[in-house]
Amino acid sequence: MIPNMHYADLKDSYLFYHIAQKTQAYRKAHPGTHLYRMGIGDVSLPLCDAVIRALHEAVDDQAKQDTFHGYMPECGAPFLREAIADHYQKRGVSLSSEEVFVSSGASDELGDLLDLFDRGGSALVIEPAYPAYVDANVMAGRRVVHLAAGEANGFLPGPDDSMEADIIYLCSPNNPTGAAFSRMQLQDWVAYANRKGAVILFDAAYEAFIEEADLPHSIFEIEGARTCAIEICSLSKTAGFTGTRLGYTIIPKELERGGLNLNAMWVRNRTTKTNGVSYIIQKGGAAVFTSEGQKQIQKTIGVYKRNAKVLMEALDQLGIWYCGGKNAPYIWMRCPNGMDSWAFFDYLLQEIQVVGTPGEGFGACGEGYFRFSTFGSPDDTREAARRLCALLRTV
Repeated sequence: MIPNMHYADLKDSYLFYHIAQKTQAYRKAHPGTHLYRMGIGDVSLPLCDAVIRALHEAVDDQAKQDTFHGYMPECGAPFLREAIADHYQKRGVSLSSEEVFVSSGASDELGDLLDLFDRGGSALVIEPAYPAYVDANVMAGRRVVHLAAGEANGFLPGPDDSMEADIIYLCSPNNPTGAAFSRMQLQDWVAYANRKGAVILFDAAYEAFIEEADLPHSIFEIEGARTCAIEICSLSKTAGFTGTRLGYTIIPKELERGGLNLNAMWVRNRTTKTNGVSYIIQKGGAAVFTSEGQKQIQKTIGVYKRNAKVLMEALDQLGIWYCGGKNAPYIWMRCPNGMDSWAFFDYLLQEIQVVGTPGEGFGACGEGYFRFSTFGSPDDTREAARRLCALLRTV
């Protein structure tokens, strides 16, 4: 047997696994201690009523011969693909339902989509970055090009013509920094990708948190994107599907490279490698895009956005620099007094039992910064903010 030797090129420990190991060790040493978890971006509120009702109805459908569903279409049920296309249309983005592909979640799709690209190519990743962008390409043996981001450019760098890459990862609003690209900034990236013949993988998992009217929710709001971009979205953070697993990907029919059509390629990939997402989950997902579902998920998102406001107010009181929070469920803060990010993680865990995410885990450019998630309960978030203020006033 010959293993994939590229796994040896990965970092020793995946970021969130390492966090889990540290928190488990702390709990073992301090049994019964409550931890204020603002690290991994898992949601804490339940699925909305419209989704729950649809899931129950779908389960009942499976109990009757005339409404039973077996295998679903590999690319997604027509009713859900059409609902997603209609949702985009309401935002002024025209899509065919055949350009919408239903998936088991954005994380799965971000990895699977790499099948479309030659392994001898390269991927450009803006750092700090969601670790899976880098790791999935390392596993495939693809060269990774790192583009540094920092406070000077608001963690939103523009394209660099001296860099060459076949794949470009853009995440807006960004994980981990919470920063969101403007239309003009995205236009620059689209022009760059078309000029270079690259393909943008646009991670829109957090678009539902955008509140500024002039910020784009989709790459396809940008002229020229249909010839250079693929958009990946998730219902995990939008509608609480972290445990239910559902997402979707948009591949325009105009997107071609090397004489091949990427939409057609992805149809072939999905019909070869998957049996589709379950009928029950897709029915629940379709409920998200109803008027009732949209109202209900916005109410839930409002809770997380109020959590963000609580944390931002605490950092404002402390005079600590940060970005994010306003248009994203993440807050990216500078560690106080030049502390490195893992030392700051240990400091918060040991002193006030607050768990966040060290910036170094998102790449070298993340060192010296720290990420807070706003998906916790309001009570825990308020108490964590209080503890943070009390501790850091003395640092």
